[in-house]
Amino acid sequence: METVALPLCACPLRRASGTPEASVTRGAEGAAMERYGETALSAASPPDFRNEGSLTSTLRTLLFFTALMITLPVGLYFSSKAYVFEGTLGMSDRDSYFYAAIVAVVTVHVVLALFVYVAWNEGSRQWREGKQD
Repeated sequence: METVALPLCACPLRRASGTPEASVTRGAEGAAMERYGETALSAASPPDFRNEGSLTSTLRTLLFFTALMITLPVGLYFSSKAYVFEGTLGMSDRDSYFYAAIVAVVTVHVVLALFVYVAWNEGSRQWREGKQD
């Protein structure tokens, strides 16, 4: 077996001004097995966990508005149909379906507009914080 020293500057992980060396061992079959020193391993940067807080904040916001989008229109549909339109206003069963559906559709649009507003402000806040770095 012969050992040949190669510079690490050809390695895609690190292009440094100095040329630390890696050793290449050639076996009997001619296959090359590269062993890089600690300098090549330390050249790989650790993952950036700075955005982890913004990711959890975004997921929380998304889950909150998802739950709101499901529960609020459905709840308002049935409660407005039973209590407001049939109970208080004395509408027929057919008319109360129609007006309760209008309430549910308006509620969906309000929740959607609120989500867009919150997401817009959160995105501009993150953009301003990222610009200062």
